[in-house]
Amino acid sequence: MLGDILVQLFLLIIPIFVYYVVWDYNKKKNLLGPRFKGPDPLPIFGNGLMFLGKTPPEILALSTKAREVHGNTLRLWLGNHLNVMLCDPKHVEALLSSTTLIDKSKEYTFLRNWLGDGLLLSTGKKWHNRRKIITPTFHFKILEQFCEVFDRQGDTLIEKLKKVDPDESIDIYPLVTLYALDVICESAMGTTANAQLNSDSEYVQAVKDITNVLHLRMFDFLLRPEPFFKISRSARREKKAIKVLHDFTDRVIVARRNELLEQQHGNHDENRNGILDEENLGIKKKMAFLDVLLQSTVDGKPLTNMDIREEVDTFMFEGHDTTTSGISFLLYNIALYPDVQKKVLEEIRIVFGTDTRVPTISDLNNLHYMDLVIKETMRLYPSVPIIGRQSYKETKLHDITIPAGAGIAIGTYFMGRDPELFPDPETFNPERFNVERSAESQNPYSYVPFSAGLRNCVGQKFAVLEMKSIATKVVRNFELSVADNYKGPILMAELILRAENGVHLKIKSRN
Repeated sequence: MLGDILVQLFLLIIPIFVYYVVWDYNKKKNLLGPRFKGPDPLPIFGNGLMFLGKTPPEILALSTKAREVHGNTLRLWLGNHLNVMLCDPKHVEALLSSTTLIDKSKEYTFLRNWLGDGLLLSTGKKWHNRRKIITPTFHFKILEQFCEVFDRQGDTLIEKLKKVDPDESIDIYPLVTLYALDVICESAMGTTANAQLNSDSEYVQAVKDITNVLHLRMFDFLLRPEPFFKISRSARREKKAIKVLHDFTDRVIVARRNELLEQQHGNHDENRNGILDEENLGIKKKMAFLDVLLQSTVDGKPLTNMDIREEVDTFMFEGHDTTTSGISFLLYNIALYPDVQKKVLEEIRIVFGTDTRVPTISDLNNLHYMDLVIKETMRLYPSVPIIGRQSYKETKLHDITIPAGAGIAIGTYFMGRDPELFPDPETFNPERFNVERSAESQNPYSYVPFSAGLRNCVGQKFAVLEMKSIATKVVRNFELSVADNYKGPILMAELILRAENGVHLKIKSRN
């Protein structure tokens, strides 16, 4: 009896399964396929199997090849999920100018356990309110005070580099990571992680662990679905790391909130006694990002500790991972091209002479050639190689229509290496970003390393000033060259562009 039931059940499931496979195949091949070009998809798996078992660099190479074969509007099916990658500036402009297509792609949800609904992941009214609060924190008057942080943490990095044997090569990436972590921790929270001096600390290790798990989830076919991830070893690592990170941020928030309340109470007493002066206006003049959040309100109500933690943690993630990538590839290009390094050093000497003062924003803004070198570096090595969005309803972008439910990606990495957009793209040529030349030939949406439109990177000025500050300090102190046995970075495009084989340089003191 039981056997008969099982046979009948099996005979029922088979046609249902076959029907689903045929329907799924027809949908991929016919219903949505003709709108965009891409590799032929399989039923159920789509194009997912072409990436199965591949390393991150191999995945980037496969994506590069697919884009070369199928053009500037590339379609990929990951399982049953349609993804469309845009590499044509007119489509990129339409997307980034949209006031409705502002939701991040599904891959960003991997960050939610750590970042919650911070500025990177939030949408709608919550995103608008937070953005309104956060944007003024990057006014040049507030950025000016961070220059001292860049410089002081840079001094620590220089002291570590002085201990490097000039005949030996060193992977600069881990050292820059610790520098960037110290900078953003002090800038965001007003405290220090002491990452450069204590790289084995619990907090530093937690940052390493959480970013490693995020990288794994990007490309591991089995870790992407939430039910599979929850039972994995990586989920346990993530949970442990997040507890350390959240506990640290919570302690800083509570301590700083209490400190501000005490200061405000003290100032009230001083004002009543007639002794309040400009130095006692509530908080110290140097304001961390955290201080701004603690004094902000939404609809007349202060932000909760949870609200503040979401934004502080978001800045900790965005402010160290992306700048580490940018700084490392910037130093690599300065080392790789001696003529570029010579011009950078000459400009630094013109701006600073022999003065060892802490650079001001004005000083850093006067490094015009350095600015071109940064732009050319980010053309070839954009810190965010792919910008992701999610469509929830059918949307027209210029002359193409994106189906509801599709993921949309802007291939910043691929655009920067497109000979149609940048002639001779593999040549490192900072002068291509001269105002006169770029205005004549370059569509502004062909170069969007910090995104554009409503969801552009709110911290881009901070990031560029930090890159200029540390590059200036390194070049003033050391002559850089690429290690003899280093064949160049083997790139992998995760949420952040990084080199699988590190960034290996030789460092020789100029003194």
